[in-house]
Amino acid sequence: MAARSRYHLRMPPRRLSALVLLGFASGLPLYLTGSTLKAWMTEEGLDLRTIGIFSLVTLPYSLKFLWAPVLDRYVPPLLGRRRGWLLLAQGALAACLAILALSDPRISLLRVALLAVAVAFASASQDIATDAWRAEVLPPAYLGLGNSIHIGAYRLAMLVSGAGALILADRLGWRATYLAMAALMAASAAGTLLAESTDAVARPPRTLRAALVEPLRDFFSRPGFGEILAFCVLYKIGDQLADSMTVPFLIRGMGFSLTVIGATTKTVGITFIIVGGLVGGALLLRLSLRRALWIFGFVQAGSILAFWALSRVGPSLGMLVGALALENLAFGMGGAAFAAFLMGQCDKRFTGTQYALLTSLMALSRGFLAAPMGELAKRLGWSGYFLFCAVIAIPGLLLLLRWDRWRIPDPEAP
Repeated sequence: MAARSRYHLRMPPRRLSALVLLGFASGLPLYLTGSTLKAWMTEEGLDLRTIGIFSLVTLPYSLKFLWAPVLDRYVPPLLGRRRGWLLLAQGALAACLAILALSDPRISLLRVALLAVAVAFASASQDIATDAWRAEVLPPAYLGLGNSIHIGAYRLAMLVSGAGALILADRLGWRATYLAMAALMAASAAGTLLAESTDAVARPPRTLRAALVEPLRDFFSRPGFGEILAFCVLYKIGDQLADSMTVPFLIRGMGFSLTVIGATTKTVGITFIIVGGLVGGALLLRLSLRRALWIFGFVQAGSILAFWALSRVGPSLGMLVGALALENLAFGMGGAAFAAFLMGQCDKRFTGTQYALLTSLMALSRGFLAAPMGELAKRLGWSGYFLFCAVIAIPGLLLLLRWDRWRIPDPEAP
């Protein structure tokens, strides 16, 4: 703790600016192929079945580990390995969004679908390069703070491309909205130009085969790799399963209107996720990573009980705001520590591949585990369901008792 007390919040201004801009660039495309695009298609009168099928265009986010080795192995001709891929992905995103703006879902639905897949692919590629750059440029002790800054900017961008885009479309139309988003994407590429090169941190793998095989061989040769994988899946599973049924609970269980839910989740939720991330990042400068994961994990599990309390009290706006504030504060704190943990597991020779594998494993397992939760909520009732989510968070925390077997070094002050 004596060494930790010397940590401070200072970060080079150029690196801080790059973290903010790259975080914003990562978060901007997500809704533009998701809920915002579905809103556009709904206004154009497309049938619900077609709109539902469009959920598949976001599949590249879950499958990005398949081409992450290419980004680890090859170095673009400009700006080096990480920044070169970032610039290519951001250029592709700005171009595809601009072309998408000039498309009409009623006339050229296939074109819109292909462009949406291209946006998701380029966005997932940008995420691979951005995550790898952060893992390489940030000293171990600053991974938590750096990730919290990234998450805050990411969530702000989601607000812009979600609620902001809907407001803009209502006033200026969808073409102007998507052109504005393309311009924002192009402007965010300034973060790539500000970013420091990390090419000196580690050499890329010598062959594509090495980029595919060596990251797996490296990870699976570590002590307790199975327990580490289980921890990656289970650490945030409680709040993720609770979140998967929160909106149905608020609509059907509590009877809140869509306006109330939208206003509270967009304002209270986004605000407290950002605050939680920054608080978590700051605390990580003073706590060991293991202690932070313990504390934030219990806060996450405890925050689920706020929705259990809401289910017992009934539709109270004050309770709703409090529950959302606590849940998102805990989510932001836990997310900062967990991202630092994941990045700490990555060998810098294969950062893109290993981090993409770990995050894809989380996304896929979360999807499979969340699928039957509607039936479980129906059987247990809302109070029983949220108690279940709080309890299911405990096994992931108990795996921290095995920390010493994993031989994870405690970050030293930079």
